[in-house]
Amino acid sequence: MAGLLSIVPDGTNAICTAMTTQSLGQHYLEDALRTFRNYKTLAERALAQISDEDFFRTIDEESNSIAINIKHMAGNMLSRWTDFLTTDGEKLERNRDLEFVMLPETTKEEMLAYWEKGWKVTLEAIESLTPDDLMRTVAIRGQDHTVVQAIDRQMAHYAYHVGQIVYLAKHFKSSEWKSLSVPKNKSAEFNAKLQYRER
Repeated sequence: MAGLLSIVPDGTNAICTAMTTQSLGQHYLEDALRTFRNYKTLAERALAQISDEDFFRTIDEESNSIAINIKHMAGNMLSRWTDFLTTDGEKLERNRDLEFVMLPETTKEEMLAYWEKGWKVTLEAIESLTPDDLMRTVAIRGQDHTVVQAIDRQMAHYAYHVGQIVYLAKHFKSSEWKSLSVPKNKSAEFNAKLQYRER
């Protein structure tokens, strides 16, 4: 930014600064949106590899199933991103404790539909933001956050649970797991392919 300011005529520094700030804000929002979508895709690529039984399976009495992770994430999304700029992110009607309870009659289809509902609200909320919104204040459980802080908070939260989903799916598939990134012991081969593409 300093470099840009030094080459403009006197009296235009404020305009240049505003334009640069807008560009940075737009870049942040676009990158955040891309990152959220990547997390969703990563989780869904893991889900595509598991059976319906593994979807609800736990590895011990204290652990959460993939289904529970999905239920909790969707519940969190609907609470945090509904009326994002105007209401507290912890909605009064939310029952967080129930997000960690899976009723016997619940189906995989119901959970995946809930997942999609949560992501729809999330992505639409972020898509509606502009750079001017980034320093606005929103509340989560009565605590003030800038919009940037609120986005970063949720990004970290969803990455945490997507990591759990991928870990569980990989555990259940074991040797039949198809890697979602660079396969084990294949880093050199992967890097060579990247270099070949860049030529």
